[in-house]
Amino acid sequence: MMGFEQLAELRDRLRAEKVQVKPENTKLPKRKPSPQAKLREQDPAVEAIWLLQKHFPLAFPVSPAPKVPLKEGILKDAEQHLELLGITSEKLKLGIGTWCRGSRYWASMTENAPRLNLSGQAVGIVTAAQALHAKHQATRQRGQARRNQTRPKELVQDKAVEAVVEEIVD
Repeated sequence: MMGFEQLAELRDRLRAEKVQVKPENTKLPKRKPSPQAKLREQDPAVEAIWLLQKHFPLAFPVSPAPKVPLKEGILKDAEQHLELLGITSEKLKLGIGTWCRGSRYWASMTENAPRLNLSGQAVGIVTAAQALHAKHQATRQRGQARRNQTRPKELVQDKAVEAVVEEIVD
């Protein structure tokens, strides 16, 4: 068994060795950017939307919260904040355009729903004509999505038919 003096001596020796072996590079390794951060860096519309959500969360809520109808002329209002957002006018247009084309946005455009400004204040309402237009846009978008899904199957079927026809002809 070791005595207290021997333990204290061992402790002091281990501490001294630890100080000598201390690594030169004490910086933490750099973290890899998240997939969302990479996407924001690559897609200007996504970057703009992210910044709008960060600075104006009531007008641009984060999913799964439903989107809200925006004030007519929201782009002009948002352009007043380009310096705050740190993006160009073109990126802002892309971001707001992308935001207002999605199915979540069309679903929010119901008759008499309040239209919100950047600070989340109601400054108008969705008219019956605008609600109808949104409904048509959503239907058109769903139809386009369905057509895009069926195209590859049609191509496969067409190629199979061509192969059978070639076998018959040969």
